[in-house]
Amino acid sequence: MKAQLIVVAVVCAFFGLIVGWILGSQQATFTSAAAPTASAPQAAAPAAKTVDENQVSALQQDMQREPGNPRTRVELGNLYFDAERYDQAAHWYEEALKLGPRDLNVSTDLGVCYYYLNQSDRALQQFDYSLGIDPTHAKTLLNQGVVKAFGKQDLEGAAAAWQKVIELAPDSQEGQNAKKMLDGLKSAHPGVGGAAPATPRGGQ
Repeated sequence: MKAQLIVVAVVCAFFGLIVGWILGSQQATFTSAAAPTASAPQAAAPAAKTVDENQVSALQQDMQREPGNPRTRVELGNLYFDAERYDQAAHWYEEALKLGPRDLNVSTDLGVCYYYLNQSDRALQQFDYSLGIDPTHAKTLLNQGVVKAFGKQDLEGAAAAWQKVIELAPDSQEGQNAKKMLDGLKSAHPGVGGAAPATPRGGQ
């Protein structure tokens, strides 16, 4: 699902610009790069993207006909997510999970929404919920690493999550993205993820 990888797409787009960030100033850098919906205090808020109200109306009618079907709520969540209206997307994903609490994809999408709403702790809690259902879910682990790195500045935690994705699904798109981010992280911070920093060779 598009929502599951949206964090990764943003990170990959900016990763080359920020791999050299310094620990003392990483908060502002990561916030601006990984959460583009958050505007600076002086910046004008971007115009909200439109949602197809006909689709919304049709889905709401379907929901009334089948009140116990979580799929209509998921589709509503996807519509609002694509429009970058993450608060409304989160609402519908939450409603869908009430009806289908073991839907890993919806749970992970909800965690991504929380991240974009600048609620990194809540995002990580949601990913933990997903991993409680399936600890090998690559998309959840991939996004968990992103939020740990960009939302919490937990570089070791991010490296561990991405390394697990690589071990579980090395040939998948998730595995390739994880390798790219892990390589960039280790390049900028050689001591992260178990890699020993290079030591200078002594002269005579």
